[in-house]
Amino acid sequence: MEVLNEIKFVMPSLSVNESAARAVVSSFLVQADPTVEELSDIRTAVSEAVTNSVVHGYRHSKGKIELMVRLLAGREIYIKIKDKGCGIADVKQAMEPLFTTAPEEERSGLGFSVMDSFMDRLTVRSTVGKGTTVIMRKRLGKHGD
Repeated sequence: MEVLNEIKFVMPSLSVNESAARAVVSSFLVQADPTVEELSDIRTAVSEAVTNSVVHGYRHSKGKIELMVRLLAGREIYIKIKDKGCGIADVKQAMEPLFTTAPEEERSGLGFSVMDSFMDRLTVRSTVGKGTTVIMRKRLGKHGD
């Protein structure tokens, strides 16, 4: 996995920073010349992951969310979003469509499903009381596709 370039961004767990995360990812990925659709997919997946950290990870507290984006050889994008929030007791259950730990929220419990549908690979690791790490990968199409 040859890393051509990378950026790291740390932000407070505030819902307004969801748009900042999308902007950082968009600005960084311009160098890879993604299509509008690819960029939209990636931005949406990042938005969902950051929202999960804010809404679920840090529900009754505040903390930091770390975002790392890597441009890898072969036009592959690697994105890691990490929090040190409450963690997820059952990752498999949490990844089921419509499952939510916040039924009182307007959210529909589709965050992980959305991330999975827009990215080529999605990995979620979590430890209760220590936080959650979401890793997403997407290979961009060839130039001109």
